[in-house]
Formats: sequence, structure tokens, C-alpha cells
Amino acid sequence: MNRPLTSATSASLTPRQIWSRVRGVLLVLALILNGGLTLATVRSADHHGLLDPRSADPDGSRAVAEILKAQGVTLRVVTSLDEATAATGTDTTLLVTTPDLLTVSQQSALREAMKASAGRTVLVGAGEASIPFLAPGVSSATSAPVRNRPADCSLPAATRAGSVDLGGERYLTAGAQADACYPADGLPTLVLLKDPAAGETVLVGSPDVFLNDRLDRQGNASLALQLLGSRPHLIWYLPSLSDPSAVEADAETEDGPTDDFLSLVPSGWLWGTLQLAVAAVLAAVWRARRLGPLVTEPLPVVVRASEATEGRARLYRKSRARDRASSVLRAATRTRIAPLLGVPTRDAHSPEALLPALSARLTEATGEPADARGLLFGPAPADDAALVRLADQLDALEREVRTS
Repeated sequence: MNRPLTSATSASLTPRQIWSRVRGVLLVLALILNGGLTLATVRSADHHGLLDPRSADPDGSRAVAEILKAQGVTLRVVTSLDEATAATGTDTTLLVTTPDLLTVSQQSALREAMKASAGRTVLVGAGEASIPFLAPGVSSATSAPVRNRPADCSLPAATRAGSVDLGGERYLTAGAQADACYPADGLPTLVLLKDPAAGETVLVGSPDVFLNDRLDRQGNASLALQLLGSRPHLIWYLPSLSDPSAVEADAETEDGPTDDFLSLVPSGWLWGTLQLAVAAVLAAVWRARRLGPLVTEPLPVVVRASEATEGRARLYRKSRARDRASSVLRAATRTRIAPLLGVPTRDAHSPEALLPALSARLTEATGEPADARGLLFGPAPADDAALVRLADQLDALEREVRTS
């Protein structure tokens, strides 16, 4: 009596088994998510970013800001262009930490404010994206590594400071009235431009002299304090992508949007995607190792080899596949007799390799062989009777090879 197959087979997974397999991955993802949220919370509370005078991190600038305050310089931190331009004046130093982050219209507005104030403007790491607007007559060259460099100029602030850690952007000052200092491969990394109409503009190739972890090295502190403390007021401008002036003025140009899609994606998302990809790979490796080697599984029904052979033969007969059946018989015979003839298995189905060895073997044992080529590599039988004769002849040939 046949029983209905109502129960789950061995290949099916119960909810308990599914949960036991995925709970590890879910736990890892939960830990990553919680760790990311915790890290983001901590960093949002304590970390302000590169060159931020409120940050005590190694890449912050709180140390130089506190020294300037102790010397009587009033410090004001701003994050919008409107605040920065409104606070400029002849007795003010304006520090722009990332001028390349400003849009074209923001750079033009900043340049007009520099002309109107006639104060000092310090541009840190200004490159080819901002130099044409903020420092006309100067162009940028390929960057250089940051290392200790001598002043090699007559600028008083540089000669008093001596060697400092500078590098980054290098500048070409051909045709410009400028003091060029701290050269790297012949091009300066610090330039002081004096324009009666726009005051003083200082180009600093890299921010290292202002950073907390480098301030106590060589003459870094001396140069930083002289560049930023020459006037009683210091405006520390930290450009931001959330600045309304950037969104309103440069959302689109006459020819369309100014930025492509990828440039609008914050860099943090790219790093987050990379971290998730690494986590996924590690989880896949972990799960693959946990599964271990493959194991055999008992089948619900055992089928004898003879029954499988007979079933395939009936399928061949029903479909009149004499060509396929004869090819299988000939290939099996060639595979079995090739090692007996000293022919490698890979050459068993090559007439040029198998037939000469077969002819030599049978000639020595029983005389001239029969039509071995037609038997082993011939056309398909015309009918079932011919197929049966072919099978008998192949068996006889194999016996003859084995007994010779």
C-alpha cells in the first residue's frame, strides 16, 4: 500500500532550521548597525573635522586657536559665506580652510569681499578649482609630499619661523608680485600676494602647520601664529556643502546642472557601502566554512544499476536513437581497451592513436584483424538488428584484446 507523501522530505527546511542558519548573519548585521550608530553619535558629539579650531583631534586646530586667543586675537568660527564676507575688514584675517569646496559664484563673491576689505586672506590648500578666481596671476602645479622644508625666501614671517612642515599644492607665480617660500622641486608651497586693491592673500599648500599634532614641530607654530595673528581679528571660515549660498547660486548653470550624480553623493556613503561589501564577503566566508564538506544522503528509493541501464536502453529504443546508442557502446569499448593497448585514456577516442596499437596487438596474436575502424569509428547502424550485431562484435573485440 502506497502512503501519501504528506511529510516534508529531507531536503525541506523547517522554520527552526532556517532560523538557526540565518541568525548568525542577522547578529553580525545588527552588531555592525549598532556599532555604526554608536560611532556616528560619538563622532558627532566630539569630532568637528579637519582644521576646525574647536577640535582637539590630531587633525584639528584647537591648539593654535587657543594660543591666538591668549595673545588677544578675537576668533570667530563661521560656516557660511555670508557670515565670512560680512565680518571681513582691514583689521581682520580671513582663513578659508577648503577654498576648492566653494562654487564658482561663491569664489567670485569671496573675491569681491577680499577687495572691499583690504585685509589678509589665508587660503589653505587652494588648487586649480579656486586659484583662478581667488588669486589671479597665480596657477597651481602638481602637488608635493609634506615634509620639513627651509624657508628659502625673504618674507619676515618665514625667516623667523625657519623650517616648517609644508607641501601639498605648489604654485607658479610668473608675472605676479609675490613672496614665494618653502619651495618643493623649485616651486613654492607658500605664497604671499600683496595687492593694494585686495589686501594680502596668503596661499598655503597644505594645512599641516595649523594641525594639533604638528604644531610643536620645527617652526610650525611660529609660522601659523604669524600668518593668522597679524591682525586683531580672525575669521575662521569652514566652507560647508549645506551653505545656502552654494545651493541657491550654483544649483544649475545655463547649460544645466553643474555636478553629475556621483559628485552629489557624500563620500561617507561610499565608505559605508565598501564596509558593507567587506562585511558581506566575511559573512559568506564564515558561513561557507561552517557548512563543512559535502555529505551523502540516503535516497528514499534504491534503484539497481541494471534497472537504470535497462531503462535508458528502452528510452533509446523508443526514440529510435540507434546513433546515440551505438556511439555510447563504441565510446565505452574504446575507453576500456585503450589501457590494455598502452594508449592513454585521453587518446582513446582518436583513430590515429588507437587503431595502430590495436592492429599491432591483434596481428601479433591472431593475424590480420577485422575492420577495426568500421567497428570502433563507423557509421550508425541502419536498424535494430545491426545495432545488436554491433554490440556483439564490440564484445568479441574486447575479449580478443583481453586474451591476446
